[in-house]
Amino acid sequence: MTSVQVDKQHDGNEAADSASGEGYHRALGARQIQMIAIGGAIGTGLFLGAGKGISIAGPSLILAYAVAGLVIFFIMRALGELLMYRPVSGSFSEYAREFIGPFAGFATGWTYWLFWVVTGITEVTAAATYMTYWWDIPQWLSALVFTVILYGANLISVKLFGELEFWFSMVKVTAIVGMILICAGILTLGFSDAGDTATVTHLWDLGGFFAGKDGIFSTLMTLQMVMFAFLAVELVGVTAGESKDPKTVLPKAINTVPWRIAVFYVGALIMILSVVPWTAFKPGVSPFVAAFEKMGLGIGAAIVNFVVLTAALSSCNSGMYSTGRMLRDLALNGQGPKVFTKLTKSGTPLVGTTVSAALMMVGVWINYQWPGEAFNYVVSFATISGMWAWIVILICQIRYRLKADRGELPHSSFKAPGGIWLSVFSLAFIAMVIVTMAMDTDNRVALYGAPVWGLILAVSYLVLKARNPEGAAFAKRSDREPVQS
Repeated sequence: MTSVQVDKQHDGNEAADSASGEGYHRALGARQIQMIAIGGAIGTGLFLGAGKGISIAGPSLILAYAVAGLVIFFIMRALGELLMYRPVSGSFSEYAREFIGPFAGFATGWTYWLFWVVTGITEVTAAATYMTYWWDIPQWLSALVFTVILYGANLISVKLFGELEFWFSMVKVTAIVGMILICAGILTLGFSDAGDTATVTHLWDLGGFFAGKDGIFSTLMTLQMVMFAFLAVELVGVTAGESKDPKTVLPKAINTVPWRIAVFYVGALIMILSVVPWTAFKPGVSPFVAAFEKMGLGIGAAIVNFVVLTAALSSCNSGMYSTGRMLRDLALNGQGPKVFTKLTKSGTPLVGTTVSAALMMVGVWINYQWPGEAFNYVVSFATISGMWAWIVILICQIRYRLKADRGELPHSSFKAPGGIWLSVFSLAFIAMVIVTMAMDTDNRVALYGAPVWGLILAVSYLVLKARNPEGAAFAKRSDREPVQS
């Protein structure tokens, strides 16, 4: 949605109908949005990345997920406040344009696009890793096949996309709930090979709760992996432009964040680490698959491996959905090539999705060159680019709330708790995570790449502005007609 289009909206109903003016179809219903919100936070970071986190921090990884999850809820409520103020497609970059400035909108849109391209590489890498459980085939070949298939799947209607994501998420949710129930049964009834040794005391007996090599410092060093696991929870903001009733559906989806994290992350890890000692887990191996194998349930391990394969492909599918729409938002605002505005008859961004899928093919090359380290390489890049969206959301919420409190803008119908102070706390927490990344030699490479990416964005922006200095995309919000809600 262009800023000019947004400025012409006069009430919530007109905002809700605006997607048809963009060419998008408001076909995502409450059931689909809820499951996209639930499934968005369940992916590679939990199913594969948690294995490395457990080996580093031991049981205290549970605490890391709980604390980081609380911060994620604060971020989502900040996003919810902005969405109810103005539900628009390309929400992150649009809010950045309004509350920070035109360059911030430009940088946010392109950075979020980069995040999903890199995340797509991460997810397809994980999927290729899962395939080696059954067949001894090259990882790069599996990555290539999956990328091609998912690209084709994304050139369908948004309604079908929502339906596919609904069932993908159902598979993930069912698998985690099933794992929790099986572990609970082992703890209480003592069946399976792990029945005689399963006990909740595993959480503190084997070296203590902070059993990592460096105690609580090891726990802090896992925060980068933990935050990566939560990346994509903000995807509901991208769906705002294609939701049938955003002002009703989106708040409900956001308010499910606490119990999602409590059940799917904290609850699942408590159960797994109670049944199987944390010392049995290794980096690069899904803790869910490893747990079933330790229980002597070989078929269960194969089933879980299929589920985590589905989870990775689901996340990659969501990435292709998001990248095409973010590129189109940039193009509509004059901050990207006009060719990205092209839609198919079913309302999907053809060119943007095609270009993004082509770049995801880089993941195939990464898997070919470094099949053992590919996952770790791309995780750090995905995390730093994804956290930029969270930083922008928090800054925009702070500036919006201050303006609303001064009477310059109407208050949102879905206020974030704590006003601006929980957003300030969340920004400080993200800053701490970035510091831990700088202290880790494996993740430091992402911080080296961030300034390079920033320089590319700055030069590109200046070139575009020089070509069209009077364009609306480069004007401050104060120079335009005020937004009405």
